[in-house]
Amino acid sequence: MQNKYEILLCAGTSCNSSGGPTIYQNLIAELKEHDLFAETKVTQTGCFGFCELGPIITIHTQNEADEVFYCQVEADDVRQIVQQHLLNGEIIDDLLYIDPETEEKIAKKEDMDFYKYQKRIVLDNCGKIDPLEIEEYMEQGGYQALKKAVTELEPEEVIAEVKESGLRGRGGGGFPTGIKWEITHDNQETPKYIICNADEGDPGAFMDRSILEGDPHSVLEGLALGAYAIGAEQGFVYVRAEYPLAVERLERAIKSAREEGLLGDNIHGSQFSFDVEVRIGAGAFVCGEETALITSVEGYRGDPQSKPPYPAQDGLWGQPTLINNVETLANVPIVIREGGAWYKKLGTEDSTGTKVFALAGDINNTGLIEVPIGISIGDVIFKLGGGIPDQKEFKAVQTGGPSGGCLPADYLDTPLEYDALLEVGSMMGSGGLIILDETSCMVDVARFYLDFTQDEACGKCAPGRIGTKRLLEIMDQIVEGEGRREDLERLKHLSHTIKRTALCGLCKSAPNPVLSAIEHFEGEYLAHAEDKYCPTGVCKGLQKYKIDSELCKACGKCETACPAQAIKGEVGETYEIDPEACTACGVCEEECPFEVISKG
Repeated sequence: MQNKYEILLCAGTSCNSSGGPTIYQNLIAELKEHDLFAETKVTQTGCFGFCELGPIITIHTQNEADEVFYCQVEADDVRQIVQQHLLNGEIIDDLLYIDPETEEKIAKKEDMDFYKYQKRIVLDNCGKIDPLEIEEYMEQGGYQALKKAVTELEPEEVIAEVKESGLRGRGGGGFPTGIKWEITHDNQETPKYIICNADEGDPGAFMDRSILEGDPHSVLEGLALGAYAIGAEQGFVYVRAEYPLAVERLERAIKSAREEGLLGDNIHGSQFSFDVEVRIGAGAFVCGEETALITSVEGYRGDPQSKPPYPAQDGLWGQPTLINNVETLANVPIVIREGGAWYKKLGTEDSTGTKVFALAGDINNTGLIEVPIGISIGDVIFKLGGGIPDQKEFKAVQTGGPSGGCLPADYLDTPLEYDALLEVGSMMGSGGLIILDETSCMVDVARFYLDFTQDEACGKCAPGRIGTKRLLEIMDQIVEGEGRREDLERLKHLSHTIKRTALCGLCKSAPNPVLSAIEHFEGEYLAHAEDKYCPTGVCKGLQKYKIDSELCKACGKCETACPAQAIKGEVGETYEIDPEACTACGVCEEECPFEVISKG
């Protein structure tokens, strides 16, 4: 490092929304004011991953051991950072990370459990380079794999390397990437197309967005390698409109790659020509399904199509088409650069490499992590994630987004691996991990995910259009106190019917959260359906309040405050709540000065 100081400032969506741009402007102004600008390199990077702690700044000197990680930085902190840290060499304790277990203040990323247990391959450049500078990507080895492929390897050799790596699709299905490439390559129809699926729609998932924002060239290089392998000259990145920063940086990266001759005609003097276009999706969750995505790229409504034929045989405009998601493609340059044999040393025998997960929910350390496939759920939650806040008990983890399932504490030793998760009734999905503590109602959680998928279903097939609607109606009745024991059997029967008969993967997997919650938390369902009681008090339709008659002072304040007129009585005598009239709004509990009203 030639500069005396190097400052890395997170400029991902999360940190930008928390004041990152203002922090950057203040930082530049302070450096100029104190004559430090010329000897300080300031880089706006992609996401550091530790999103809960943003905005994040790291400061490096020529001695790499001097790295300091500052978190939850505010614009007003910049003056102190420059004057106290840069000018006087004093670390600012108030901006350091505090370990949730030990309450120790930690200054270096490498000493934090959140980073210590990670293996960052796909995310390695995120938080390290300026995503808008192609030179910085190339300094990290970027585009070496593409040069190697088009100047030294035949397309079949590239495919063989990907097959050797064991890389599986990171979009959720886990299909072997090399085999998908080989099938598309072997189809002799031309022209061929390649598409990057960046239509990330799972609630709580932001893996693809962060890669596109922090390291867009890795995705472009992966696209180019895939195109070379199958014989395509045109590629598309299909990205949702809700990701404006990712779109902006991706388009800047495409422009830079063209200027460097890494996209366009005769790349590296070879016979290989390839270019990329960005297509913006309107935010339909179903367009994450590959056939629906194809129809959307073609300019039509994003409706899924029956399979077979698969896109490799009949895809975009009826031509052979290869579709991989962002994370899958970002792995490919590493595979070609380092070799398939190197890559498959990571992960497990059947699921090689690393996986990026989005940690969210009731957990101390929320954010983006990358770990070797096969790490246990428990290690992710209690090592990287720092455990459950406020001394509460872990209850469940939702894996695989709306298509996955909820796994209780008995499954903490389960490896985060494609086949292992399927065996226990869940799935890897794109990588969302929602942690739930003891206050979560599993019936309500399942209803939430079902409501999401039912709303997002395209309506093309009857199981998706009508079946999911009926499932949701039954779930609504249960959480509103109108359920019956036999509803559980109705839910299971209808769920299995939908899974067998729905047209596309979205609706085939829509019942998964319901089925897994019944399997692992049947007692909560029965409490709702039979006892008309929500054990966690989440479901408002089952939240009925009662007055402790022995402690009640009969002041009358609850009766006056009740908007439903559900409380009757006389001042100085006694008051009761009519359970039929009670709407469980909680106003009476708030207004009672003697705290004698509670949920019953």
